[in-house]
Amino acid sequence: MIPSRVRPRVRAGARATAVACALLCLGQTAVTTAGAAPRPASGTPVTTRAALDPALTAGRGAAVAFDEQEAENARSTGTVIGPDRTPYTLASEASGRKAVRLVPGQYVEFTLPRAANALTVRYSIPDAPGGGGITAPLDVSVDGRDRRTMKLTSQYSWLYNQYPFTNDPGAGLLHPDWWLAECSCVPAATTPVPEFPKPFRPTHFYDEQRLLLGSTHRAGQKVRLTVPAGSPAAWTVIDLLDTELVAPPHVERGGVDVRLLGADPTGRRDAAPAIERAIALARRLDRPVYLPPGTFRVDRHIVVDDVTLVGAGNWHTVLKGRQVTLAEPAPDGSRHTGVGLYGKSAAEGGSRNVHLRGFTIDGDVRERIDTDQVNAVGGAMSDSTIDGLHLRHTKVGLWFDGPMRNVKVTNTIITDQIADALNFHTGVTDSLVRNNFIRNTGDDGIALWSEKTADARNTIARNTVQSPTLANGIAVYGGADTTVTGNLVADPVREGSGLHAGARFGAEPFTGTLRFTDNTTVRAGTLDLNWRIGLGALWFYALDGSIDADVRVTGDHYLDSTHNAIMLVSEYGVKDRYGIPSVHFKDIRVDGTGNSVVSARTAGSATFENVDARNVGAVGVNNCGSFNFPSTGSEFALTDRGGNDGGWLAPWLLPNTITCDDRPPVVAPPAPSPWS
Repeated sequence: MIPSRVRPRVRAGARATAVACALLCLGQTAVTTAGAAPRPASGTPVTTRAALDPALTAGRGAAVAFDEQEAENARSTGTVIGPDRTPYTLASEASGRKAVRLVPGQYVEFTLPRAANALTVRYSIPDAPGGGGITAPLDVSVDGRDRRTMKLTSQYSWLYNQYPFTNDPGAGLLHPDWWLAECSCVPAATTPVPEFPKPFRPTHFYDEQRLLLGSTHRAGQKVRLTVPAGSPAAWTVIDLLDTELVAPPHVERGGVDVRLLGADPTGRRDAAPAIERAIALARRLDRPVYLPPGTFRVDRHIVVDDVTLVGAGNWHTVLKGRQVTLAEPAPDGSRHTGVGLYGKSAAEGGSRNVHLRGFTIDGDVRERIDTDQVNAVGGAMSDSTIDGLHLRHTKVGLWFDGPMRNVKVTNTIITDQIADALNFHTGVTDSLVRNNFIRNTGDDGIALWSEKTADARNTIARNTVQSPTLANGIAVYGGADTTVTGNLVADPVREGSGLHAGARFGAEPFTGTLRFTDNTTVRAGTLDLNWRIGLGALWFYALDGSIDADVRVTGDHYLDSTHNAIMLVSEYGVKDRYGIPSVHFKDIRVDGTGNSVVSARTAGSATFENVDARNVGAVGVNNCGSFNFPSTGSEFALTDRGGNDGGWLAPWLLPNTITCDDRPPVVAPPAPSPWS
């Protein structure tokens, strides 16, 4: 097995040739019509959550203001691409693993399920031939009226090559001295040196665009997205449309209005000094800072401490910045800066009593440089709240470097990040991440990383994480007393899966309790391209040490898992030193696996109670243990505590029958359905 993926201090890409993308990303996935005649549609809108019937995810994930409609369910003259779960293809990164490809002159048309005055389009267009992206129009109309033109761009999408990726589609291997899955070799140490097609490993294809319409439109009206004739984009892929009814701008009575201190709401002049003056005045007066409707240009970090910043709503107030190259690297190694609200560093004592609410931070990050601090929100902020923000086009939405305590991140939308959406890094304690919506990250959606100092007593609750292009939806790397509950995670693409607990990346050990409760994963359980084995929708990984906490998984639903629903694994080189001693599963539903319900590739044990499974592609338990295959049976033992339905935990598998198939074939399950 390949060594664990390197993860430097802060993680965070973009772009491929149109011709190469047409071959790599489109041609192999087209499965339905392409022609002038639109596909028939009933006219009744098909609203989904994570591309599923909302009834299948009820009570899980974020409660959001918008209605999601997948393009493949809409009326269109385009071509459906997918389904496909193969990395480096457009379909694999689409919500539900399907989308609609349009060429100039074609359209996709959605029916409004409820009154709406705003929409969000998730899309992809080609890269420029040499990288760097292009722009292209998309016409929007409602019942043939209220015509608008959106300006789409691929400047913030399209990454290539090995970690940490490049924007150059023609680049050779970034790390020829690394083991490579494509050849099962180290290219620099191989004769003859293998060659690979370019662009190599294209990824991170999608972006999103928001649009406030001119008026409110009623349920039943038709929103048509048309690629105009003469578009410079050879194709435009529409993944989905979100529509909502946005409230009028909020006015913060008594707040210090940044315009009165000189902030320009048109975005033409640098607003950072004026916002800093407003913050200083607000602190003296013990009043909040008000960010009114408008776009305020901020090209650097603004330090916040003991202050409240309130916007008019994240559809109305935007802090927008350009990425700026520093004259010389900063002490922390940053080569660039950009728009961001930062608490003071933990070494300086951190910030306290910071409250950010109701605005957008829109960055300009187009490449992943792990030493760069170009996150939307960062630093250390204890006793603080982040609520109702919209964060996009930064490296990480929120990266907190502790020690710090008692931060609450709620009701926030985080999209189109080069790396994580949110990371509690180093000694973040007693904190809450609740009711946030996350889509299209370039690394973990939500991560708790106990590097050097343990995170403790944190709760990750009722969040939605969709389509991370790398790594996991929600990942816990060490720490104490962590609860992950009520979340919805869908469509992880590669080198990770839906829910993850990993003793890795130098994290402090797991101690106390670790709880996964009432979560739902959808189309997770990915194929790890390095190991070439299927992961679990929930997977435990012992690399740097054993996972030896009180681990309980209760009430989770694993739907349509590509490979396994649950996997427990140790790194092969430490398999006889580290294990996963005891995990307890109760009240679990598994609906569809390409391989097994449980894949055990470690020493340890697990108990199962009321774990119901159906549509299992292979043997219920693929038990390899530590791969020593002793005559006494596997080093991993299973205990049946009763109520396990579906025949997956058959008596002959107990307690530790070896059933090891290293790479079983995938049997694609039927689509999930209501559980009777």
